[in-house]
Amino acid sequence: MSDAPATLRPATFRPAAEETPLVRRLLIGSVLAVLALLLFAPLVTVFYEALRKGWWEAASSLSDPEGLAAIRLTLTVAAIAVPLNAIFGIAAAWFITKYDFRGKAVLLTLIDLPFSVSPVVVGLCVVLTFGANTWIGGLLTEAGYPIVFALPGIVLASMIVTFPFVARELIPVMVEQGRAEEEAALTLGASGWRTFRTVTLPNIRWALLYGVLLCNARAMGEFGAVAVVSGKIRGQTATMPITIEMLYNEYLSVAAFTLAAVLACLAFLTLGLKTFLEIRHADALAATRRH
Repeated sequence: MSDAPATLRPATFRPAAEETPLVRRLLIGSVLAVLALLLFAPLVTVFYEALRKGWWEAASSLSDPEGLAAIRLTLTVAAIAVPLNAIFGIAAAWFITKYDFRGKAVLLTLIDLPFSVSPVVVGLCVVLTFGANTWIGGLLTEAGYPIVFALPGIVLASMIVTFPFVARELIPVMVEQGRAEEEAALTLGASGWRTFRTVTLPNIRWALLYGVLLCNARAMGEFGAVAVVSGKIRGQTATMPITIEMLYNEYLSVAAFTLAAVLACLAFLTLGLKTFLEIRHADALAATRRH
C-alpha cells in the first residue's frame, strides 16, 4: 500500500469539533451574550423591580386577596390540566406506536397543531364552541355549569395548548423501544394492564416525567388562550399571568413584578427538579432517552 499513488490514499479530514481557541471563545462569548440579553437581563429586572422598595413591600403586595386568588387559580389549573394531559399523552403515544393504521401521519400532525396555532385562536375557538350563546354552552350555563368565564374554560384552554408536550416526549421513546417486550409479556400470559404497568411504564417513566414538567411549566405561564376564555375577572378567573398584566397596566409595578417573580420561581422549581433528576439518575436517563 505504500507504493499506491497519492491520489488513491485516504484523505485526512479535520474533525469538525477542532476549532482554534479564538473561534471557541467567540462562539462561547456569543452564546453567553445572547443568553444575558434575552434571558438573564429580564429576570434580573423582574426581581430588582419586585424588591426595589424592600422585602416588606413585596410581601405586602403578595398578601393582597387578588394576588393570592391568582396564585391559587394558577396552581389549581395546573393540578387539573397536567394529569389529564399526561393520561391523554400516554394513550395517544400508545395508540400511535403500537398500532398500524391509515392516517397516522394526519394524527401526528393534529397532535402538533397547538404548536403552530396562536393561543389566542385556541381561546377564541373555545368561546365559539362553549360560549353562553352556543347550543352546548347555553345548556351548560342554564344547568349551572358554565364553561367560558369560569374554571372549566380555563382548564380546557390550558389543556389544548399544552397537550402535545407529553405525547411528543413519549412517542420517540416508544418507537425506539419497539413492541417486542410487550408482546413477550402478553405471550407469557400477562394482562394488558399488567403489561403496561410492569413493562411499558418503567421504560417510558423518564420521558413521561419530562413531558409532565414541560406541560406544567407551560400551563402555569399560559396567557393568550386563558385571557380570551377567562374574562379577566379579578379574584375569580384571573390567573397569575393575567393578574400581572392588569397590575402593570394600573402602574402597580411592585405588585406586578412581585407576582412575576413568584411565577419565575415556580419555573425555576420545575427546572431545578428536572436538573436534579438528570444528575441523580444520569445512567437511567442515558439508557431511556437516546432520542
